Amino acid sequence: MNFFSDAAIEDITADNKASSGIFNSATSDIAFSIPIKEFEFAKSLMKEHFNEKYMDTEKYPKSTFRGKITGFDINGTGTQNVKAAGQLTIHGETKDIDVPGTIEKQGDKLIMKSKFIVKLEDYKIKIPQLMWQNIAEQVEVSVDFTFKPQ
Repeated sequence: MNFFSDAAIEDITADNKASSGIFNSATSDIAFSIPIKEFEFAKSLMKEHFNEKYMDTEKYPKSTFRGKITGFDINGTGTQNVKAAGQLTIHGETKDIDVPGTIEKQGDKLIMKSKFIVKLEDYKIKIPQLMWQNIAEQVEVSVDFTFKPQ
């Protein structure tokens, strides 16, 4: 999972390889959890500011998504266009979202990908006035999960 912020002065990107999720192909239920402190940035100061000034990570240590996938056929082949509808919680705020994505079967694994926009104000993430040129009001979130049968 990663996010990208296209700001006037500097683009910011961060990756998180500690996210975990579960997908029940029989019911189409999906859930994932993202530990906020695990986002890695190019500069350590960015990580510190992200956790302390914007995300209040001590108070809100993780983000979650719970929902359902539509458009997936367990017997289908190739890449399938799907949609995830559910509740995304970030910074203690929960919003209903609807995002497009794909699922590709590779042997017994399912590769799930999605890109969507998150507006910071929707999740009450405040940008200090002095930083408005450094931080975009919305970020592009990319999700890339590989699910294996359990």
